[in-house]
Amino acid sequence: MENAVIQSANQLMELVGLVILAGLIFGKISEVIKMPDVVLYILAGIILGPNLLNWINIGKYPVENQLILSFGAAYILYDGGREIDFKILNKVKVSVSLLATLGVIISTVIVGYVATKAFKIPLEYGLLMASVIASTDPSVLVPLFKTMNISNKLKQTIISESAFNDAAGAVITFSIIGIIMGGEFSISAGIFEVAKSIIGGVIVGGAIGYLSHIFIDEKKFGILRESPSEIIIVAVTGAYLISEKFGFSGFMAVFIVGMFCGNKKMFDFWIPENSFQTHLRFKEVFTIILRMMIFVLLGTQLEFVNLFKNLTPALIVVAVLIFVARPISVILSVIVDRKAQWKWQEIVYMMWVRETGVIPAALSGMIMTMGIKHADIISSVTFATILITLTLQASTSKLLARVLKLETDNAKAL
Repeated sequence: MENAVIQSANQLMELVGLVILAGLIFGKISEVIKMPDVVLYILAGIILGPNLLNWINIGKYPVENQLILSFGAAYILYDGGREIDFKILNKVKVSVSLLATLGVIISTVIVGYVATKAFKIPLEYGLLMASVIASTDPSVLVPLFKTMNISNKLKQTIISESAFNDAAGAVITFSIIGIIMGGEFSISAGIFEVAKSIIGGVIVGGAIGYLSHIFIDEKKFGILRESPSEIIIVAVTGAYLISEKFGFSGFMAVFIVGMFCGNKKMFDFWIPENSFQTHLRFKEVFTIILRMMIFVLLGTQLEFVNLFKNLTPALIVVAVLIFVARPISVILSVIVDRKAQWKWQEIVYMMWVRETGVIPAALSGMIMTMGIKHADIISSVTFATILITLTLQASTSKLLARVLKLETDNAKAL
């Protein structure tokens, strides 16, 4: 028994080492060929997984896989929350709120209906598929915009939407899963579950975000002011677990913790500069490792037989998401925001920039692990969506900004 435990531990260490090494190598390749790194991470997973080399078979580690996906998604959502600037957000709050809620719902309904017809599956599973791929990815968009000089209004709106709709997409996904597992499906039940999850997650996240900073604030209690990175890991873990225990959204809670951390000076919290810089470096490295692990593991779980079997309907679903659902969602969300004074070029740009990434990948992996019906179809569509949106949209976002004359030397102004 003891030898078996030691062997399992060694195998797990081997898995982690292989994933990180593969992530480093394929990340460098992505820099050379100018391709988004997450696409190369998925390719690394395909090569190392059961389909080719069979060096990584995550089926042997269901608990570890779930831990990586759950915590990885939670920490990345926390990091996304940190990118939200309350001052800029206040000026585009109507657009962001509608894009991240109404937009996700519209996308879920349109794509879910098409998925139901394309795959000939029950409506609840079509909606589950659509909710998984409905959100965009701040971990892709933030690095992208660091290399671009577009207006802060447009930049913050897209980043804020991506952070918020990750949380909204996760909430809707798990609400639908709860309804499916309970054997009932109704709009009223879904609305109630979403509202309960969001409100509860906001309360838990706000409370834990505030409490965590009491311990690291140099002007107040601050007994752990030199350990912000460790406290944040505890805060993210605690916010997620407490929320899940009470039936709230753990993802929403960690996102609120991130928003609190990103705007801590508004709440008169101060962290010593050395500790703050150390935390930033740790966060960047830790987030990169988690992204590697999520996407490499996603690649190992790809089943080519299912992908090619579902290729035509999957492409139909992705096409509807990009060219129908997204434009409709953007138009209906921003048209009522008179204060933002959106130009048509900015609206067109928002229609195109909607890369799918970390959270949909994590959600898809969780659904596979939970053994939910039609999980193989959902995984295939998620993979196709990630690959297509990252290769097609992320790689052309900068060019489109130039064509629409949104990238200028004076683009900093709101």
